[in-house]
This record gives sequence, C-alpha cells and structure tokens, in this order.
Amino acid sequence: KEVMVDIDIKAKPLQPHWYERYVQPCVAELLGSALFIFIGCLSVVEDTEGTGRLQPALAHGLALGLTIAILGDI
Repeated sequence: KEVMVDIDIKAKPLQPHWYERYVQPCVAELLGSALFIFIGCLSVVEDTEGTGRLQPALAHGLALGLTIAILGDI
C-alpha cells in the first residue's frame, strides 16, 4: 500500500540584504527630500506676479506625487 501524504514544506524567509535593509531606505529618503526641496525652491525663484501661490503649491504637489510614485515601494 502506498500512502501519499501532501506535506507543505515552508522555507524560512531569507533576511534582506544589508543594502536593502539599511542603505536603500536612507538613499531613497535623501533623494526624495532633495527632489522635493529642489523643485519647491525652483518654483519660487521664477515666481511671476500673475501666478501667486498657485505655482509653488502645484510644484510641491507634483514633486511629492512623483517622489511617492518612484520611491514609494522602498
């Protein structure tokens, strides 16, 4: 008699590499903050009288959305 037993063998999840655990989040934070600040400052440098508060607000919003889209999974 053959007995077939369905055994699920689950391997232990591997620890993430030290780069993915420590360096990658720091680089993502640095890049995201630099992009946000850089685009925000550039939106105010060439500020014309007609745009008022709209141009910096849109630039900051688009920079934040872009940063989240690119670096959000990290």
